[in-house]
Parts: sequence; C-alpha cells; structure tokens
Amino acid sequence: MNTLRRGLLAFGRSSQILFALLAGAGGFYLFVQFGASDGIDVFDILRAALIFISTAWLAIGASGAFIGLLTRAPKQPQSTGPLSTRTVVLLPIYNEDPRETFARLAAMDESLQATGHGAHFHFAILSDTRDDARAEEEWHWYQHLLSERAGAGRMFYRRRSDNSGKKAGNIESFITTSGGAYDFAVILDADSLMDGETILTLTRRMEATPDMGLIQTLPQIVNARSRFGRGQQFSAAFHSPVFARGQAMLQGRAGPFWGHNAITRVHAFAESCGLPVLPGKPPFGGHILSHDYVEAALLARNGWDVRLDDDLKGSYEEGPENIVDHAKRDRRWCQGNLQHSKIICAPRLKWWSRFTFAQGILAYISPLFWLAFIIVSIFAPMTSSRAPNYYPNEYWSFPVFPADQTAKAISLAVGVIGLLIMPKFLILVKAALSGRTRGFGGAGRAALSVLVELITSSIMAPVFLMYQTRSVMQVLLGRDGGWPPNNRGDGQLGLREAWAASNWISLTGLFGLVAAIFLTPELVLWLLPVGLPMIAAPLIISWTSRPSRTWLYRVPQETEVPAIVTRHQAICADWQQAA
Repeated sequence: MNTLRRGLLAFGRSSQILFALLAGAGGFYLFVQFGASDGIDVFDILRAALIFISTAWLAIGASGAFIGLLTRAPKQPQSTGPLSTRTVVLLPIYNEDPRETFARLAAMDESLQATGHGAHFHFAILSDTRDDARAEEEWHWYQHLLSERAGAGRMFYRRRSDNSGKKAGNIESFITTSGGAYDFAVILDADSLMDGETILTLTRRMEATPDMGLIQTLPQIVNARSRFGRGQQFSAAFHSPVFARGQAMLQGRAGPFWGHNAITRVHAFAESCGLPVLPGKPPFGGHILSHDYVEAALLARNGWDVRLDDDLKGSYEEGPENIVDHAKRDRRWCQGNLQHSKIICAPRLKWWSRFTFAQGILAYISPLFWLAFIIVSIFAPMTSSRAPNYYPNEYWSFPVFPADQTAKAISLAVGVIGLLIMPKFLILVKAALSGRTRGFGGAGRAALSVLVELITSSIMAPVFLMYQTRSVMQVLLGRDGGWPPNNRGDGQLGLREAWAASNWISLTGLFGLVAAIFLTPELVLWLLPVGLPMIAAPLIISWTSRPSRTWLYRVPQETEVPAIVTRHQAICADWQQAA
C-alpha cells in the first residue's frame, strides 16, 4: 500500500508540473504564432514570456482542483479507548478583545468535557499584547474564565514582556519553558473555534501514528456578515474542500501548516522548529513572518510527517469583513512569503518543501506579471514601427484587432475560462450529482451563488491585483510592514474611508485607460474589465463591506449552525451581561 501511495504521489506531482508547463507553453506558442503575421519584435517576445509564466501559475491551481475532484480522503488510523497522552490548547493573542476570545476557550472546554476526556486537555493563553489597558482586560476576563469553567490548574495565562518573534516566538517560548509537560499542542488563532470531538479525533490520530509531527485541519469560515465576508465564506465552504483535497494528495507527508487549527507533537516541534533570525534588516531579514510553512518544512526535513486531514469537520475561523482588512493581512503574508527566498535553498529540505516555498513566492509576484503584460501592451507602440490597422467606413472608422491582439484574446480565454472558471464549474457539477449542494440551499441556489461569486470576484480581482502589487513593491523597496493587529467587528466602510484607502488605485486605473486611448485604442475594449473596477475601487470596497441581505451564499454552517458556534455566541451574550 505504501508503494502504491508513493507511486500515486509521484504521478500526481509530475502531472501537475507537466500540466503547468504545457499550459504555459501553449499560451506562449499561441501568442507568438498569431503575432507572426505582422512581424515579431522584442515586446511580443516579452509579452509571450509573461503569458507563459502567468498561464503556468493558473494551471498549477487548476490542476489541484482537478486532482481534488478525482480523489478521496483516505481513512486515517486513530487510537481507541482511554487517552494515554496530555494535550495543551494554545491561544496566542495580540491586542484582541479578551471577552470574545476567551469565550471561545470556554465553549471549547465545555465541548471537550462533554466527550468524557476533558481531563487530558489544558489551555494556555499566550499574550503578546502591548497595550497595558488591554492587558488589564485580559487578566479580568481570564479570572472570569477560571471562575466560569472551574479552570484552576488547567487554564493558564501568561503575558510576555518582550514580544520578540511575534506569534512564532510566543509559541516557541511556551514550548521551551512548559512544553515538556505535554505530548501534543493544538495551536489556535484568536478567532479559531474547534469542536471538542474534532480536537479529540486529532489527538487520537496523533496517538495512533508515532511518526506524525503535525496534522492540519481545513477551517471553515463562520459568522460572516458583510457582502465581501459572505462571498469569502461561501467560496471557502463550496470550493476550498476540493482544492484542499488536491493539495493534501499532492503534498503527501510534506503537507502544509497554516499556523492555526492544527495539532503538533510537542517533542517533534521542539527538536525541529527553532526558527532562525534571517540576516539583514526587515523586510527580507529579521524574524520570519510566514513561520508556519517554514515550521512544516523543518518537521518534514527531520523525518516527521506533516499531513492535511481535509476530511475532519468541526474546525472554524472568522475572516475579514472588507477588502481593506483583507489587504492589510495579505501585506504581512506577502512579506513573509517573499522572505522564503532566503530559506528555499536551506540544506536538507525536502524538494517538495522547496516547491511549496516557490509557489508561495509566485503567489505574490504573479500579479506583477499580469500588470507588466498590460503595461507593455499599452506602451509597446511607442517604440514600434507598426501602426494599428483601421477599417474605413463612410461615417466612422474602427480598429481591426491585429493578430497579436487575437492571440491575447485566445490566451485570456484559455487562462481565465479554462483554468479559473472550469474547475469551479466542475466542482458545482460534482456537488450537484453527489447531493452536496443540499447544504448550500439546493442545486439551483448553489449554481446561482457560484455564478454571482464568479462575477463579484472578477470585479474585485483588479483591486486585489493592485493591493498585492503595492505590497510586493513595498517589500522590494525595503519597507517593513510589521505585524499589525487584526481588525474585528462588522468592518463596514463608508465612501470616505474607502476613498482614502484606494484613491491611488482609482487614479492608476484612470491613467491607464487614458494612456490606452491615445497610444493603443484597439486595446481599450480589452482593458475595460480591468480599468473600470480600478476606477470604481472606492465604490466596490464600500459596497462589499456593507451587511449582506441576499438569499444567496447559503452555507451548511448557516443551514445548521454548529453547536460549538451556537455555544460561543451564548457564552458571549452571558459574559456581556456579566460585564
């Protein structure tokens, strides 16, 4: 069986890489071939190279979905009977609302106690809060938590005086000082919520697999309220399980760690995951921001298995409620992923770990390729002797798209329709045939939700492209984004706030379209789907941040609210009254 699995893993990985190369080569060939009719210059070659890179990147994501559609999660071994281990649930916090956050621990503790194995689990709140007033609130609500859950001796609170290394340093400090008391550690984020049965199952799977270093769950988004948030919540619930299944199959024993909603073997983590301080100054030097993927790679390097168990339910988190908050969080991830360029050649890493680092880097620099393609296409005629062809008419003249523009259209159709839309369409078909759409309001509602999500994500894509491009340029120019605290709450933004956060995007889009009108008028029609959303960025940001009242985007967590989510909401309400 192990030989078969290794063979399937090697076949899946090689197929993904081959598919990406073939897709990129196809886009390159089409662009050059159609551009040859009126001559090829250096800008045609440059644009063809950019098409190759961008199409290959899209193909990597699409192939993951195709593999996820064709595979199923294997049944994983787990122990039975009484537990023989002790597990600590770690909650690192940084300037969070302690009432909301500690209520999650109360709900999880209550759920664990209901399994009959609660005595085997402790909780540790690891505070990196810098604000003294907020720290006093944390201490108050920690005492309230102890009182409500009779947590003395099994619930602990510690605030670091020095938050060196941010979250990774916080966890490392606990592991080195107190980790010896535990076999496993469940690592959470401040907005994480996990059912007691899920935590118990993770523990049993770790007990049954001595060489397992870490198991990552697939968290589902809950409590989304805005149009943007509910769209993200629907996409995570409907599409992400298939993409995660493909990722789990391809990564095998060198799986991912997303920094939260996962369980690790404390001994393995302690011996493997001491993170270096990168040479030089931030943003490329200093403490590693995207530490989770590095920790997964270090575990795999030491021979420990790292696995994504996408079959597990009962793992939840909350997401940002507007585009601006998403972009702020994405800025930190961008800097962290680009730091991996200093780690990718570290000794003894698994080659798939190196490939994962390369994917993470490419995820942020790929928007630059699309933007460069657009810029080169607009300004190429300034240095080219070729002029646009126009078809004369008695009353007007209009451009005839030259061959290289036809190639662009074909590449765009193949890249967007074939590699972005087709996987989601196939996911919808399989969900309808298997009956999975029942949890999303039925096949009709699910289909319409997928269509609306595709349209809205396409409209928001140019805005995301600009935010990611700015993030990459800031890092390349040496600007350190740090680790800003996450914004919680409804996240609603007015037009003035949205304009302040995105006026530069609007002006860039306006400048680009005006330049295209004067330099390459035959391109204007093709640039409108990019330029108009950029110009309208403040309207898009403000509108999508408002509360969602649509009957679309139904997800199973709304059809049947998980018990752990309901219990957390009830505890929050009780504690609010107590306050």
